[in-house]
Amino acid sequence: MVGTALLRKLPGMLLVLGVLATPVGSSAAEPSAAQEIGAGNAQFGKQKVQSENCQECHGLNGVGLAPSAPKLAGQYANYLVKQLQDFQSGARRHPVMTAMAESLSDDDRADIAAWFSSSQPMSGSGAIPSLIARDLFIRGDFNRNILPCKSCHGETGRGQYAETGSYPVIGGQHMIYLREQLRNWRAEIRTNSAGGIMNSIAKALSDEEIEALASYISGM
Repeated sequence: MVGTALLRKLPGMLLVLGVLATPVGSSAAEPSAAQEIGAGNAQFGKQKVQSENCQECHGLNGVGLAPSAPKLAGQYANYLVKQLQDFQSGARRHPVMTAMAESLSDDDRADIAAWFSSSQPMSGSGAIPSLIARDLFIRGDFNRNILPCKSCHGETGRGQYAETGSYPVIGGQHMIYLREQLRNWRAEIRTNSAGGIMNSIAKALSDEEIEALASYISGM
């Protein structure tokens, strides 16, 4: 049976999440290249990535080798802009990124995001088999108030575009980074998701489930 608490919260949660009536991945929900890249100038962004030393952790094209630093290649630009804004405002904290984002202007954020979003999208080497992770990703667990990951991030982890704020690409992301973020959501070290939905979901996950999901999603 679906948990009573979730039944009471579900309409509002779906509104916060912006889950579309059209399934993720259908042609009606597909963003244009201009929407994915946003209002920034990708070539200016490439220069700024180099001048701001973003490539030291994230790689010039958004696929760095540091497993604790996220891949940014093919990520939605408006999601990247929001993260940079959150680092500036303190809504999201990180000892390096807070300092890196501090002096960026609106144009800087838009240009850097445009460059990374226009790069070849990140990808994994094949999802690692895990019934635990697959069930959580596809079906969730309504008895524990866990919505399916695919509700926002799509069946293949490609995310979902929305003008008001996109749900990020997570398929093919570094496993260590995914694991760290799920732990951070659970511990409320990170709290900048819409409506706090990621905190709510992560708090219901066990260490084993976090490990399984991080491995599974990184392989997509």
